[in-house]
Amino acid sequence: MHIVVVGLNYRTAPVEVRERFTFAEQDLPEALNQLKSTKSVLEGVIVATCNRTEIYVVVDRLHMCGYFIRSFMEQWFDIKREEFTQHLYIYEDEQAISHLFKVTCGLDSMVIGETQILGQVRSAFLKSQEEKATGTWFNMLFKQSVTLGKRAHSETSIGESAVSVSYAAVELGKRIFGTFNDKKVLILGAGKMSELTVKHLYANGAAEVIVANRTIVRAEELARKFRGTPCGMLEAMERLHEVDIVISSTGANDYVLSPSRVKESMKKRQSRPLFMIDIAVPRDIDPAVGEVSNVFLYDIDDLEGIVESNMEMRRAEAAKIEIMIEEEMDAFHQWLKTLGVRPAIRALQDKSNNIHEETLESLFNKLPELDERQRKVIRRLTKSIVNQMMHDPINRIKEMTGGKHGGEALDYFTQIFALESLMEENEQGADSKALNNANPSEVESLVKSVDPSAEQKSVRISLTPAAL
Repeated sequence: MHIVVVGLNYRTAPVEVRERFTFAEQDLPEALNQLKSTKSVLEGVIVATCNRTEIYVVVDRLHMCGYFIRSFMEQWFDIKREEFTQHLYIYEDEQAISHLFKVTCGLDSMVIGETQILGQVRSAFLKSQEEKATGTWFNMLFKQSVTLGKRAHSETSIGESAVSVSYAAVELGKRIFGTFNDKKVLILGAGKMSELTVKHLYANGAAEVIVANRTIVRAEELARKFRGTPCGMLEAMERLHEVDIVISSTGANDYVLSPSRVKESMKKRQSRPLFMIDIAVPRDIDPAVGEVSNVFLYDIDDLEGIVESNMEMRRAEAAKIEIMIEEEMDAFHQWLKTLGVRPAIRALQDKSNNIHEETLESLFNKLPELDERQRKVIRRLTKSIVNQMMHDPINRIKEMTGGKHGGEALDYFTQIFALESLMEENEQGADSKALNNANPSEVESLVKSVDPSAEQKSVRISLTPAAL
């Protein structure tokens, strides 16, 4: 099996392209199910943010998998592949794992070291897990990547400087106005990005903040945190002429602000300039608004480089995180190596448990006078003996399978403990259970794994890091 990521981000695609490839939160379950049913795909996670859309998959073969993922995107978004293929990047196996670690740590973000992506990756993984789109590989890899992201921010100073898209928006406003002390700000949308923006605005002396949201309760909740004024979206449109700065970050699918609406408000402003930042994807403000006289409109792509002054320090910290990533990749490779030995360990544990139970049953039959307490003591002590006897062999085979002759060592281990028949029974039982629940692509993979053909060898070999 192989790990592949197909995606586009702020480096490869402008905002007008990225906004066409967003997944609405309510559509994610259906999208994950469709992705999981795509040919060759065994596991899948979709990471969709304002700056990237990435599809992570575990596939049973690399050949044609890129074609199948592009087909999924083409069908889901109803966009011909010729219109987006040039914006895609595809990473396979080791590159894909490294990319995920960098994304989660914030090293691949527009603003290096930003922390929002960590929560977004975690949420994406949990959603995929909830929809049963993940399995053994991604359950391990994504948990490891989230843990690494937390460690990167706690053990380095990469997140100490106030650098984020919302901070960049505020910094851009300061470059235009110099100070926010006498400025009134309108925030459209009450999500996390808006909350961060309001926080930075108040820290920089904004005189008044109006928070508008389609759900007035959410607007009130956010406004209360920062002594702002809540209102609905319709009221916000009517008060547009009052404010100096508009920062928009809603989850709307269509434009919230049109040129005609802005032109009407500008008549009441007596030519005072209006500064607007659209940090939503899809965009909230019609780009044509930027053509209105005395309106200065910026979108999320305009924010890159705004906080470059803080980036040098973050780049130095990023070098430390790169070392952490290398360590985590080694750890994941070591974990992969244990996958091949797990069936043998499980078989040994099953065999020892069976012997233990049969021996106790025989003993208790010969000593019927034993009471329940005595039986529990005997069961606990004899179980401890069995566990201690197995401890060293299990640890040794784990170490040996990670070496140059790991396959040979595993064969000897299996033969010494006579585990062949039990391993075969366990494998057949697992395959039978999986076949009852798998989608067509999984069934095809499982059938090959029990078919004594040439391809069987390639599937089993790919369970080792050599495939990476």
